[in-house]
Amino acid sequence: MKQWTPARLDGARPRYIELAEAIRADIDAGVLAPGDRLPPQRRVAQDLGIDFSTVSRGYAEAVRRGYIESFVGRGTFVRSQDALPERPDPRRALEEDPMMNMPPEPDDPVLLARMQKGLEHVSANLLPLLRYQSVTGSPQDRAIAAEWMQAGGLPCAPERLAVTPGAHASLYAVLTVLAEPGATVLCEEVTYPGLRSIAARLGLRLTGIAGDKDGILPEELDKAITCQWPAALYLNPTLQNPTTRTMPAARRREIAEVLQRHAVPLVEDDAYCFVAEDAPAPVSSLIPDLGWHIAGLSKCFGAGLRLAYTTVPQRSQMGQFSQALRSMHVMVSPLNLALLGRWIEDGTAAELQAFVRKAAAARQTLAAEVLQECFTESDPLAFNLWLSLPRGTSRAEVMGRMAGRQIGIMPSDAFTVTGLPEEAVRVCLGGPISLEELRGDLIALHDAVTRKDWLG
Repeated sequence: MKQWTPARLDGARPRYIELAEAIRADIDAGVLAPGDRLPPQRRVAQDLGIDFSTVSRGYAEAVRRGYIESFVGRGTFVRSQDALPERPDPRRALEEDPMMNMPPEPDDPVLLARMQKGLEHVSANLLPLLRYQSVTGSPQDRAIAAEWMQAGGLPCAPERLAVTPGAHASLYAVLTVLAEPGATVLCEEVTYPGLRSIAARLGLRLTGIAGDKDGILPEELDKAITCQWPAALYLNPTLQNPTTRTMPAARRREIAEVLQRHAVPLVEDDAYCFVAEDAPAPVSSLIPDLGWHIAGLSKCFGAGLRLAYTTVPQRSQMGQFSQALRSMHVMVSPLNLALLGRWIEDGTAAELQAFVRKAAAARQTLAAEVLQECFTESDPLAFNLWLSLPRGTSRAEVMGRMAGRQIGIMPSDAFTVTGLPEEAVRVCLGGPISLEELRGDLIALHDAVTRKDWLG
């Protein structure tokens, strides 16, 4: 085993990034030779005086970049010179948007290596994947999608399934098909900000429906339909963004009955369907002739893939939907589809799914521990929590006190459709932030919310 200790990290960037780059620097300098076995992560953490999870993430980042490789039971080794990739292009080191609700990022070297092998498979088929393909995905990709959805307990009619460049793109195309400018779309009073943005672009009017802890109230939905004759109802009934609530099966049946009675289409944004466990059947499955189901993939595999599986309610509507997609996006990326297909077929997707669930639960446990004196709504598998502020504390104050922190916080204004926004914020727990960094930011958030003598 190599007696190696990286240079002291200066803290100018995230420490796990600095550790990965220190490994590459010592490889280039000859300090680390091909085949050298790196010391255990705990010893490096002790030598540097940093958290073990930071070292683990640094090793994982070095694996992802191709500097080292890890083997279960054997350890972590420097790759051969021929296998070493070029250094990452700094122009590609894009910063994430902390305001987005991102899944936790994998830090297991073995899982990262499997993900990397998926890219190698894609590169072996590069030329065909650079050609134009179907706007809704190839027959092979739709078959893989149908099988993955069925395995996840999601009813799926393959002939009505389209693969699209993300849930946002699907939502835009669906509303283009269903609603003319000036039409009304019903939704929850507090809803996904992306819907508000799309509705504004399409000239649609959003009307919020009152609800309780189980979701929108059936009687309020019935009243709104009778008075306004909307073009559609938009729902995000599983791990709802931002409240993290999941609508129970009984309420879903009641909503479906109201929609069926009035023949009003449903747009079901199921962004977390591949993360949630034991969620009731989608509302759209109860009204197959009216329900559009959008199964997003970003929350399970990463937003960079920009993929979603969308089921249209009637086969005749597939043509209209495809035309709307083609006019905006031409087609879904074959490269992204090939990568996801490989991950599904070789089991990497299932491992990623398991990792995201476990990591989300760990982050929610940490948040519950640090914010135990605060009033929050959350779910063990959600990537965020909904934090209601105590009397005398405003969301503007909290946003100001938390400025510059890595943790993503968004005020209730972004989600509110009807009435005045409540004094609440959405707190994102996912993304590249480590547990150590998350704990620090959550402690700062706790102080920002509870300390009356906070001076900034």
